[in-house]
Amino acid sequence: MAHMENLPTVGSPGDIIQLSRVVMKTHNDGVYALFNKKFSSFALYEGKNGEDFLPYQCSLFRPRDHDSKFIAGMRKWLVDFHVDEGVNTFSFLREMREGQHANLVCKILHVCEIAKNEWMALVWDGTDSPPISINTNPEHKMDEQLPLQLEPSPPLSRDLLRTFPTVGTILRVIIDKVNQKHVLHLLNTGEWVKFISILCEVHAGLWCGVLTPFTKLRYLSNEDHFVLACQRSYNERLSLKLGRIPYWCFPWCSQITGNC
Repeated sequence: MAHMENLPTVGSPGDIIQLSRVVMKTHNDGVYALFNKKFSSFALYEGKNGEDFLPYQCSLFRPRDHDSKFIAGMRKWLVDFHVDEGVNTFSFLREMREGQHANLVCKILHVCEIAKNEWMALVWDGTDSPPISINTNPEHKMDEQLPLQLEPSPPLSRDLLRTFPTVGTILRVIIDKVNQKHVLHLLNTGEWVKFISILCEVHAGLWCGVLTPFTKLRYLSNEDHFVLACQRSYNERLSLKLGRIPYWCFPWCSQITGNC
């Protein structure tokens, strides 16, 4: 069994990984490299801004004379490389639909353990999630009170909450035991990531994202156009007088009364 610390840990988006003695396979129209820990090896190098040819992490790796030539060529190619994912490939949190899978671009704000073998990541993109219809039975109102948070007691500290953005929904992403060892080490606070095929659900009246066996993660740099668009929208909302009001509250209240 492979230990987590022995798996490749990418330092920054755009870094280069070199794989040796892997078996190429196809599955469901996809191409995969099968890594066998007994004889396969890998090496991780800094990306386009790297200055040397020494890997910062490797396993069973034996450098070859021509490796530096390949790494230099990859770095040169990465300078002008951009992934073309189309304009409608990814959604904002405001476009979530309950029970549907979505591709989301989000910033990791915090990761915490909420139960044994269950973790939760708090993520954000600067937009407001859709309102939720909550149907309750008036006769059992006292017994069916919805929680204000899903996190266990004690709640998140005030100092931590003060570091969160003041505009936009903070989505809870549930990480169960099955996904924990594959995903948890990839969720670094402050990093932007793409969640590909994340399941959108409502738990106790609150929006949640659920990782499934089909969910994939991809790092983003702070210069990515998705990231810049989210940050630009956030800054614009902060500059508006009523920018902190959720989008779905439109039309705004009348100005006749002088107060909202």
